[in-house]
Amino acid sequence: MIAAICPHAGLMYSGPVAGSVYSRIALPETVILVGPNHTGFGPAVSVYPEGAWQMPGGAVTINRELAEKILALCPHAEADTSAHQREHCLEVQLPFLQNRRRQVRIVPIVLGMRDPALCRAIGDCLAAVIAQSAGTAGGQPLLVASTDMNHYESDTITREKDRHAIEAIERLDPDRLDAVVTTRRISMCGIAPTLAVLHAARALGATGATLVRYATSGDRNEDRARVVGYAGFTINGSGRPQQHSPNLSECLTEQADSDNYTPIAVPKG
Repeated sequence: MIAAICPHAGLMYSGPVAGSVYSRIALPETVILVGPNHTGFGPAVSVYPEGAWQMPGGAVTINRELAEKILALCPHAEADTSAHQREHCLEVQLPFLQNRRRQVRIVPIVLGMRDPALCRAIGDCLAAVIAQSAGTAGGQPLLVASTDMNHYESDTITREKDRHAIEAIERLDPDRLDAVVTTRRISMCGIAPTLAVLHAARALGATGATLVRYATSGDRNEDRARVVGYAGFTINGSGRPQQHSPNLSECLTEQADSDNYTPIAVPKG
């Protein structure tokens, strides 16, 4: 397993989808969590650098060594905690991670931009960091993108919009996903993390993405007039870099200009 995509709403709504994904994963020692910035605090690419996140089930430790590698290699990544303080999209993954592996470690990353070129550069550099971990004692980290799907339209419209995004993800096609989300006005809050993780997965030799489960909030509260969509995926493949993947120097030269990035306002979900 190379990566996964999981929702991040209240667990009563999106928990069954996330649980269905994590139940299929043999969790490695470390998980790199990539989510959207709902608050607007912090830099464009915020990496929580060290310490631990306190949870009712016990503390979850940050993999400081891996965080340092990401900060050294990834474009525009900054050591920052402010973007994480009031952000929910990654912490709601932790109960599932702890259930699967009690001593799991994490590297939380929050993206406050939607620049396709920067998403690709981040994804390629995450792939480079992960490839360096292959064969080490801790094993290859798992990548998880945190996103909900379309927000606050009818169940019928949401399912139709989400179908197009799901098809692009299943094809491992980040360019198509970005275009579909734009042209069809899909309010997918974690589009940037999903693009980055798709690019990373492709660079690591992913062979396909599988939709594990889909639901809307209407399935839980029976309000079909105004729903949020939730989709969960697993992404499989060799975990080895592809011959055509950009090397690290190419990743760094393709990065976008951080001075020109604009934080995106994403819906709460």
